Amino acid sequence: MVDLVGSLNDMQQRAVLHERGPLLILAGAGSGKTRTLTHRVAFLMRERGVPASRIFAVTFTNKAAAELRERVEKIVGSDDLPWVSTFHAAGVRILRAHAERIGFARNFAIYDDQDQERLLRDCLRELDISDEFLNARAAGNAIDAAKNRSVLPDDFPVHDPRTEAIARAYRRYQERLARSNALDFGDLLLHTVRLFREHEDVLDRYRDRLLHVLVDEYQDTNKVQYQLTNLLASRHRNLCVVGDDDQSIYRWRGAEVSNILEFESDY
Repeated sequence: MVDLVGSLNDMQQRAVLHERGPLLILAGAGSGKTRTLTHRVAFLMRERGVPASRIFAVTFTNKAAAELRERVEKIVGSDDLPWVSTFHAAGVRILRAHAERIGFARNFAIYDDQDQERLLRDCLRELDISDEFLNARAAGNAIDAAKNRSVLPDDFPVHDPRTEAIARAYRRYQERLARSNALDFGDLLLHTVRLFREHEDVLDRYRDRLLHVLVDEYQDTNKVQYQLTNLLASRHRNLCVVGDDDQSIYRWRGAEVSNILEFESDY
């Protein structure tokens, strides 16, 4: 059996042994963040008796999720593993189970960047918005940024003719997606948050089940990821976040380092 705490330094041990409630782990590159997170998950299962099905660990890339899953498996075995996922894969899984509650069929399509750009070109043409004034790629970037900030079409801020055109394109784009039973990458989280807010019984199902929520690279979360994480942890408040406030690499994608800087005041 792997010694879950003996091989760790004092601060890592404190993180692994933390009883209940919110836990913030700030650590720089190469300081053993992932190891600490892995050992905490294993400790919850092996020493605290938390069923694997009640633990949700989330990170940003498929590679990171696979690595975390493999590390946990090496310690606890492969019979019963927690839910380890990227944010977007978690959104897909939740929406596949409950899509009809927000007007989609469960077999919805997921549009990639090329699909998005093609559909936006159609929308701009329908709205008689010239390519010189607003092209599909620029509109797509603005819509993606809005979704990362959890901004819906009706709430899109309009300051001038260009933002007014983007708002109209965003609204038409979402209408066309819905008619096609399709979601784009940003919708996977935006609609999951919407699902939880509009249907508390669905949220209850997940936040009752998930006794512990753990988030790696928390400094890279954007607003909609922050909202999703906090909704899932809102009942038990056993939210463990791991990150380095000096190392946010996704600010171009809407990451808000304030999420980790303000964790202590939030909790």
